[in-house]
Amino acid sequence: MSAQGAFAQALLDPHQSVPPGIVTWNQSDPARRLAVYRNNVMVSLVDALAQTFPVTRTLVGEEFFRAMCQVFVRENPPRLRVLSRYGDELPGFIRQFTPAAGLPYLADVARLEMLRLQALHAADAPAMAPHDIAAIVQDPQRLPVVRWLLAPSLRIFCSPHAAASLWAAHQDGSGLPIGDIDLQQAETALVFRRELDVIVWQPPPGVAELVDSLAQGLPLDTACERAFDAAPDFDLPLSLASLMRHELLTGADFPH
Repeated sequence: MSAQGAFAQALLDPHQSVPPGIVTWNQSDPARRLAVYRNNVMVSLVDALAQTFPVTRTLVGEEFFRAMCQVFVRENPPRLRVLSRYGDELPGFIRQFTPAAGLPYLADVARLEMLRLQALHAADAPAMAPHDIAAIVQDPQRLPVVRWLLAPSLRIFCSPHAAASLWAAHQDGSGLPIGDIDLQQAETALVFRRELDVIVWQPPPGVAELVDSLAQGLPLDTACERAFDAAPDFDLPLSLASLMRHELLTGADFPH
């Protein structure tokens, strides 16, 4: 192992001694200096996770969250220089973290918060002009075969728990009492950025299946079939109007 690798390993493991060859410029104790540096690194990484997962932190409390994240950091050190994107593996870690087993929805809340971060940093793409969308919708030849292009920030979130409502209840001004949430109720949400705001929208039945099919590049008629299979009362005009209102349609392709 290189000297750099040995130092990085010792930096995240408090049980390791100072790697050979490490000295201090003022002849102070290298072990004490490493301990200070180690603590600063750990605090910085846990603080970064706390910024990304505020509702997850609230649900378990500050002490539990920081202890859990310290374990996570040691097992999953950053691989990118951008700390604002650190933590994409935390939801999967929580799912396997035995002390959190009593909160089966916790991993999904964390996953929703990570999807929000991904949407925030996604590429920009201008929405289609309403008159261009109307021209396609009113064309019976082109409408069934159109392949709608979706906003790059759009993400689909599905959970067997009411994770989206639980997240929403912790937002300022939500007016949603936590006690009224049925945590066993499965939920689906669309996560996307509109200007500088990240939206978490729980759409009507069938919309998520429509969006998922469109994201796979399927034509509208096939996407609609899947949406109707999932929700017999699926409303296509209302769904397209909603996607248009949220500026999620960014283009259209047609077969040659």
